[in-house]
Amino acid sequence: MRRLLVALVAGVLAPGVYGTETSPRVPTNVPQPEEGQFVHVPPTMDDLENNDMHPELKRVIRRGRDLFVNTQQLRGKNVFNNMNCNSCHMGEGRLPFSAPVWPAAVVLPNYRGKNDHVNNLEERIAGCFSFSMNGKPPEYGSDDMVALAAYHQWLAKGVPRYQDGSTMYGRGYPRLPEPEEGMSFERGEQVYQESCAICHGEDGSGLVQNGEVVFPAVWGDDSYNWGAGITRHFTLASFVKHNMPLGQPNKLTDQQSWDVAYYINSHERPQDPRYTGDVKETREKYLETFHKHTNYGLEVNGRLLGDHENLGGEKDFLKPEVLRSRSFTAE
Repeated sequence: MRRLLVALVAGVLAPGVYGTETSPRVPTNVPQPEEGQFVHVPPTMDDLENNDMHPELKRVIRRGRDLFVNTQQLRGKNVFNNMNCNSCHMGEGRLPFSAPVWPAAVVLPNYRGKNDHVNNLEERIAGCFSFSMNGKPPEYGSDDMVALAAYHQWLAKGVPRYQDGSTMYGRGYPRLPEPEEGMSFERGEQVYQESCAICHGEDGSGLVQNGEVVFPAVWGDDSYNWGAGITRHFTLASFVKHNMPLGQPNKLTDQQSWDVAYYINSHERPQDPRYTGDVKETREKYLETFHKHTNYGLEVNGRLLGDHENLGGEKDFLKPEVLRSRSFTAE
């Protein structure tokens, strides 16, 4: 997969619709596009420097990229765990099959089932801060939020807006086939110890050196909270399959990926910001739109997961105001 990113940067993978006369060239050692899929090569920062856009816009895009790869600079203000945007959207948000962020810039505004209303790009970014980084999003229209949005839109340069997101090559974390043997905590623990603990620690706490996050925590106070998309087993399983172990994508089998995802997401982490005060009630409230794919509110190894008020680390609030319901009416 890392070779694919190099190929993207080098221009080996040309943009276009796969299966046409201008069909992109794709390295043979990565998942191949299907006929009719749209393949996009996100521009690089070198491309930005060579572009004739206004210098101030270039500066803001560079700031957005800096925030994206080092979101920890907002620790204690907007981020309350050990995650960076780049932790989940690898390769500076450009890497296929690692939830590249450029699609968000062209498919939004759009309806999102998770919060049951139409979301724009800034609100989608705010969701990542609220859940994946267990934090408080930069205010809409703020310098930091505009910079992040500008970086997303720069990566989408040349992509038609409102195209069908389902045709985008490498978008999201492509869902794996359902596991033939179900999901096993015990098998997942073995995979974790053999393939994950060396970076993320036996206790899931990751690695921090000299105050710098080297590898993020995958459970505990410094990890993503129970509302993060990656707490869904199918999301984490796909992320692991296509991106882990680091530098060795597709090393694990589908079954191993499902098992280790189940194991990781069977450990405690900060509370879901939408917590009602009762874990069972919260699970039921968001069951169909989210928690039917998580272990939140379920008993695993004799422990009811999520049955706590722990907000995680130094965080002293539960639900950021930005997560309010919206109806787009004058009321």
